[in-house]
Amino acid sequence: MLKYSQLNCLPSSEELPDSDDTPVDNQLQHLIPGLLESILALIWSQRWDWFFGVDMGVYYDTNKPAIVPDGFLSLGVPRIIDEKLRRSYVLWEEKKLPTLVLEVVSKTYRNEYSTKKNIYAKELGVLYYIVYNPLVSEESSLEVYQLVNGEYVLIPGNPVWLSEIGLGIGWEKGTYQGITRQWLYWFDEQGKRFLTPEERILQSEEQRLESERNRLESERKRLESEEKAQKLAEMLKKLGVDPETFI
Repeated sequence: MLKYSQLNCLPSSEELPDSDDTPVDNQLQHLIPGLLESILALIWSQRWDWFFGVDMGVYYDTNKPAIVPDGFLSLGVPRIIDEKLRRSYVLWEEKKLPTLVLEVVSKTYRNEYSTKKNIYAKELGVLYYIVYNPLVSEESSLEVYQLVNGEYVLIPGNPVWLSEIGLGIGWEKGTYQGITRQWLYWFDEQGKRFLTPEERILQSEEQRLESERNRLESERKRLESEEKAQKLAEMLKKLGVDPETFI
């Protein structure tokens, strides 16, 4: 007899749409999760057990359409499956829930506080739900929720430490792609912000220039010292003193 496998009957990630085809109405909906992903790619460059999706469909029920967070982080899954990469995130293939989802509020209401929040909590059981609202004051723009007994509980603070992930998340003013404003960043346990790729490049260039300045200054002092020694030797010779006697 043939063994029946329900998994073989389910649609694969290649067969499912990779997003909800809804265009973003705010550039920040792409830039903010994109920045978080690029920082992770640096600080976790030696790790291959994580995946950060941006505007990607998450399929959790074969009878329902995908839910599409602005960003999400899954731990314990391959960072790269193959050269084709992921088109969508299909739970019956990945077998791992996202640990964190991020929604960036836009002018168009997209159910961040109702339908989506309920799905993440009740149907998926996502541990951390993060809402970033650039339309309100900076102090209240970031909301980090943790799932406790099936309900999301707001965690105060900025940044907020996410112990299960081993990173903190918070906002700070900075410059990214030439845009100076409030951005979301990852932080270490001491509250120190991790640098962006652009900042890493600038830091490396500044260190290179500083090293070059130090080298030139050392060379200048060496030449000055040699010049002074030469002048002193000439003066001693004029006085009839052999400079070698002082060596």
